[in-house]
Formats: sequence, C-alpha cells, structure tokens
Amino acid sequence: RAELNGASAVGQLKARAVRSWTYLWSVWLFVMLVLVCALRVPFRISDSVSAVSMFLNTLTPKFYVALTGTSSLISGLILIFEWWYFRKYGTSFIEQVSVSHLRPLLGGVDNSSPTNSNTSNGDADSSRQSVSECKVWRNPLNLFRGAEYNRYTWVTGREPLTYYDMNLSAQDHQTFFTCDSDHLRPADAIMQKAWRERNPQARISAAHEALDLEDCATAYILLAEEEATTIVEAEKLFKQALKAGESCYRRSQQVQHHGAQHEAQHRRDTNVLVYIKRRLAMCSRKLGRTREAVKMMRDLMKEFPLLSMFNIHENLLESLLELQAYADVQAVLAKYDDISLPKSATICYTAALLKARAVSDKFSPEAASRRGLSPAEMNAVEAIHRAVEFNPHVPKYLLEMKSLILPPEHILKRGDSEAIAYAFFHLQHWKRVEGALNLLHCTWEGTFRMIPYPLEKGHLFYPYPICTETADRELLPVFHEVSVYPKKELPFFILFTAGLCSFTAMLALLTHQFPELMGVFAKAFLSTLFAPLNFIMEKVENILPSSLWHQLTRI
Repeated sequence: RAELNGASAVGQLKARAVRSWTYLWSVWLFVMLVLVCALRVPFRISDSVSAVSMFLNTLTPKFYVALTGTSSLISGLILIFEWWYFRKYGTSFIEQVSVSHLRPLLGGVDNSSPTNSNTSNGDADSSRQSVSECKVWRNPLNLFRGAEYNRYTWVTGREPLTYYDMNLSAQDHQTFFTCDSDHLRPADAIMQKAWRERNPQARISAAHEALDLEDCATAYILLAEEEATTIVEAEKLFKQALKAGESCYRRSQQVQHHGAQHEAQHRRDTNVLVYIKRRLAMCSRKLGRTREAVKMMRDLMKEFPLLSMFNIHENLLESLLELQAYADVQAVLAKYDDISLPKSATICYTAALLKARAVSDKFSPEAASRRGLSPAEMNAVEAIHRAVEFNPHVPKYLLEMKSLILPPEHILKRGDSEAIAYAFFHLQHWKRVEGALNLLHCTWEGTFRMIPYPLEKGHLFYPYPICTETADRELLPVFHEVSVYPKKELPFFILFTAGLCSFTAMLALLTHQFPELMGVFAKAFLSTLFAPLNFIMEKVENILPSSLWHQLTRI
C-alpha cells in the first residue's frame, strides 16, 4: 500500500509538472506572437509615449465622469454578487475560482486528496463526509411542555420552542406511541389522531375523550406533558400512566410471537412503558429525590438494556453528578465512553470534568507556565481539548460568556443546541468543583490552535460538519443568537471589492461635482505614474543602436 501511495504521488507530481510547463509554454508563445505582430511596423518608443500623452491631454472632463461612474457601477455589481455568493455558499466566488482552476495550472497543491486522521471511532472519514444531512437527536433531558415551557411563555411572552422542533416531537410521538393495530382499540385510535393534531387544546381534548372510554397510557402521557402545570401534577399523571402501561405491556408480551401485528403492538407498548418510567425518574430528580431517580434509572437500564437509543445513561450521569458520586460517574463513563459508541457533549465534558477535578483546586496558570504541566494536569488539559473539539460551543455557556436559554426538545450533536442542553443542566456541577471553570477558561481556546482547519481535518474526531448552523437556526428560537463555529470571516476579495467600490464611488461623486479639477488631477497622476517608464524607455533607446530596432522590425 505504501508503494502504491508513493507511485500515485509521483504520478500526480509528474502530471502537475506537465500542466505547469504547458501553461508556461503557452504564455511564452502568446507573448512572442504579440511582439512579432507589434514589430511588423517600424516605430519608436518615444513616439508611442508621446502619442499616449497627446491622447491623455485631449480627454475631456465628461470622459472622466463616465469612466469613474462606470468603474463604480461595475465594482458595486461585483460586490453584490460576491456577497450573495458568500452568504449562500460560505466562500468567495473569486477565491474559489482561483483555488479550483488557476492554482492547479500554476502547480499548486491539490487539497482534495484524502488525508489520514485519527478518529474516535473506526469508520472511514469518507463515509462520514458523504452524509449530507445532520442527524437530529431527541434531547435526553428535555423539559415538560406544560410545567416548564408553558410557564416560561406565561412569564416572558416568548415561545421557547420552534415549530420545526415541535414537529419533530410530533413525529417521535407517532413513531413510538402508535402502531398499525390501534384501530382495534377505540382509545388508541383516538390518540393516534391526537398525536397528529397541531393545536394543543385539540390534543388535550382528544386525550380526555380517550380516557372517558378506558385507561389509556398514551392519553395520560399527553396530559402529563402538556396539561399539567407543575411537576407534581405531571408525576401523578405518569403514575396513572404506569399502571395502564404495565397492564398493556403484560398482555402484549404474552402474544408477541403470534404474528407481525402483535409484534408491532408489543414494541409500541415497550416504548410507552420505557418512556413513562424515564419521565417518572426525571420527575423524582426535579423534585429533589435524586437517589430515588438514580435507582429508577438503573433499574430501567437493566430491564431494557437494548434500548440504548434513548440515552438514559445521560440522565443517570447528571443525577450522579448531583449526588457527587464521582466514582459511579467514572464507572458509567467507562462503559459508554467507548471508541465504538457515538459521543455526546455529556460524555466528553463529564470526562473532562472528572479529570479536571483531580488538579483544578491547586491549578495556577502562572505556576504552570514556570514549572510546566504535571502528568495529571496534562491529562486534564487533553480531556478539555477533546471535549472542546467535539463541541466548541459549550465553554462560552459554562464560562457565562453567553446567556443560556431553555434547551430545545431536540439537539444537534456538536451544535449550539447540544451545548445549550448540556450547559443548562451541568453548569452547576462545574461550579461545584473548585477551580474547574478556571482551568477550562485557561485552556479551552488552545484547541483551536491544534485544529487550524476544522472543516477539513480534525484531531481526535472527524471534521466539524458545516451543516450545524442551518439545523441549529431551525431548532433554536429566533430571539437566541446562534453560536457559529468556525466563525465565518469575510474573504479578502469581498473586503477588497467593498473598498474598491467605495473608492470609485467617491471618485465618481468628486468628478461629477468638480470635473475640471479632477481632470487635472487625473492627468497629473497618470503622468507621475508613467514617468519611471518613460525614463527607462529613453535609456533603452539611447543604449541600443537604431539598426537593431530596424532589424527587429524586418523579422
């Protein structure tokens, strides 16, 4: 493989050299043809220069007005096009053309060849880059709509959830809480329509209608999520849902192997039961019964070990951090912070917090700069760099450089939405560890020096996806300023075009107001500009004999 790579590299160098020499020979032939065509007629350089001077002296002020106005118009059109192209594609059109087409002709390095990079999991980078969409995940710690999101709306008058976010939740509810056999049970048939309703009051009315027929677990879930105004009320409704859900689960478990229809119904009842138990554990956590919540989460993970897609371990990590049971947190991380498992901000930053906890209380940047970092401090800094590389938006929220909002119901991994969801629940845990935020403040920006081109190549993870900004803008409310990484700086060509447009517009205005004066200024400027060229041409004519020019004109 190494020999093949070396052979392909040599072949690319040869092809690039051939292209470069072909380009240079073409330019040289073009210049020679121009010289031959120009020297077919006898001339003197001084006569040509005098002709140019005479032409400039005959120009009227109207010509300068038209010239500057046209230049300003053209540069303005170029600026508008460049700005539109940059807003749509994130790069300058002129820069892209020069890099893509002119640079290879001049023998530039082709950056499109794949490079080897260390990734946190075993898949190839090319397969990841082929994924055009960013996957949106259900927020493991999402709040209750009635008891938390609606209370925020009552107080501030703002909507904390976007329509796109709520639409994703409606799709999740239809996926997990409905099946094809719902028409066999009248209450489930009503709830199947309720999950599709956009109006909250219509959903709540449908849930009450379903409960009038029979005890329906999904109806209790909807009321607990959207009608209950406090966590205590939500917990009571979830306990009622648990009774109904367990009975349905036992019935479907007995007949689950009797056909595809019974399999789908059992899968739906399993999802409902897991959801109810998880939300009951979250109610206990919010009401201060953290140990009870930890026990419920552990029991749920033991009972349904295959349902890791719900990310219940992230709820468990947050509850264990609240109890300051750091040994148990480390045990959970040892199981889920694996190279073959998908990462999250909770996994990466919790691992960084545990390593920072060992050294943060005695860490001093001045002392570290004098004596260097100890092995434990180096491990903590590397863990922070790893976490920041995975999600670079989190430190600004943990360091309170940016204000927090209520987390959305769905998050985008490595995006601003995930950073908000993590910091909203874990900021208190970082504050509880003495010196942890100070260590984070001193070290997190060093990650960006390690990864100068995050969109092209990562250090420990695959390159940072460029689609996060668009997805976060749909997930987060309009009053929140979305954090963007890497920060898009205006390309040089846009700044240059803007300056050129402003300069030519000013010249056009001055020329229109003072045509005579600007004409004199233009002539003086051009004369000064061509003065060195005139001097060189005169010296060349004095050095070279006139017979040489005569012989060249006869070629």
